[in-house]
Amino acid sequence: MVSVLNMPLIVHAKQLNHHAKHASKANSNKLPDKMIGLASFYGGKFNGRRTASGEKFNHHALTAAHKTLPFGSKVQVTNLRNGKSVVVRINDRGPFVKGRIIDLSKAAAKQIGLSSSGTARVKLEVLKK
Repeated sequence: MVSVLNMPLIVHAKQLNHHAKHASKANSNKLPDKMIGLASFYGGKFNGRRTASGEKFNHHALTAAHKTLPFGSKVQVTNLRNGKSVVVRINDRGPFVKGRIIDLSKAAAKQIGLSSSGTARVKLEVLKK
């Protein structure tokens, strides 16, 4: 039987295990260096707002949002339809639409010809984690 005095220690241990489990999922060494999927872009209403990394979003900068890559990672994004590429820095989390793997700033999207179509099938190559 567990006494009430030991309860905070048990809860604390469970919380530590919970955080350790999630930290191991975010381990950058276990993330793939190449990915293929759909990219989209965001800008407009998000310009000037804080990103998940804490910096202000600038739709003129070559930045992107990714669900798991560490902030500051450099990623080459290649539009598979036209072969155009851009190197972006991950500074935000997302995309939050099923099936998409990266959200590009408006400037990055424009460089690879994505801005007119809204989404494109892309290849991501992680250059630096």
